[in-house]
Amino acid sequence: MPKSHKSRPNQTNQLIMEQLNLHKQKLYALIIAAVGLISVFLPWYKLSFGGYFGGVGGYSVNGMHGIGIVTFLGFIAAGAVTFAMGDKTKAFDGQPKMIAAACFGGAGLFALIQFLSQTHFTSFGLYLSILAGIAGVVLVYFMKPEQLEGKRPPTV
Repeated sequence: MPKSHKSRPNQTNQLIMEQLNLHKQKLYALIIAAVGLISVFLPWYKLSFGGYFGGVGGYSVNGMHGIGIVTFLGFIAAGAVTFAMGDKTKAFDGQPKMIAAACFGGAGLFALIQFLSQTHFTSFGLYLSILAGIAGVVLVYFMKPEQLEGKRPPTV
């Protein structure tokens, strides 16, 4: 009997985790760190001139300027801590959990500081950096591993 088409994405996810030998929480943290790294290279500020359709031209600046470099380093550190520290097959705990959450939080905080310093011409790369920092902190520090596996945490 053929398996349901609904189980295939779950099987693919399980196959990737088995090959990388990573816990779900750490895999998702690496994905968020990669999204944060990519967002630093996307436009953070965009200035168009020449009307609504940009007939004359425009100018955009990515996040690799000024304080955005600290955001970039924060996402690199979060990915490195996720991949290198502690047991990769288990969820975050102890010191690696605190360091990864601090790296994600610092990256998101510096992106937020950059946003608050100039809010008029901001673009989607800056928004994505802020969201990746917040999502990383929520995933690493606030979510319990049972929530990612679909189980209910034990009640007292």
